[in-house]
Amino acid sequence: TTEIYTLSLHDALPIYLAKLAALHKRLGLEAALLEEAELGMSDHPLCEEAMQLVSIGDDVFGRPQQLAPDAARAWAGMLEAATSQGISLQLVSGFRGIDYQAELIGRKLSAGQCLSDILKVSAAPGFSEHHTGNAVDVTTEGAAALDETFDNTDCFHWLLARAGDFGFTLTYPRDNSFGIDYEPWHWCFQSQERSRAC
Repeated sequence: TTEIYTLSLHDALPIYLAKLAALHKRLGLEAALLEEAELGMSDHPLCEEAMQLVSIGDDVFGRPQQLAPDAARAWAGMLEAATSQGISLQLVSGFRGIDYQAELIGRKLSAGQCLSDILKVSAAPGFSEHHTGNAVDVTTEGAAALDETFDNTDCFHWLLARAGDFGFTLTYPRDNSFGIDYEPWHWCFQSQERSRAC
């Protein structure tokens, strides 16, 4: 188990929010984005970083990945069930902290992409379900990672039918309320105690 914070979540929240504000300023994000989320007035829920993470093995690129403990157990069960039914379910990514999220957006900005276009496919730091340690991006054998054509695969259809049995839901279907582009590869574990991971 890797500890992300040693402070209690209540004590760590002001530090987390201050760090988010600094990252947002550096990326050129409007201060209102974070302010509205803090007041509960945003369509995008603020996502706190996981307090504990456990290893779930490597992703398809050979990078070590982690999830929150409950999500890791659910992922392991879903992966086992898929494999037993002949479905190739592969991990593309799991936990992603706010610093890494800021790096992703920074690289896209440096490549000349427009910030408004970036935010249609990458959540601003503090707003990604990956921060919670409950979200996974997945693919299947023979499919390109993070590609919309994943929804034509047996794996995607299996997930539509079975992911809910393990507590995972598709966060960004077509025309979702978050304004994020359709992401058939992004699934988030929803514990029974919480209706949303964030």
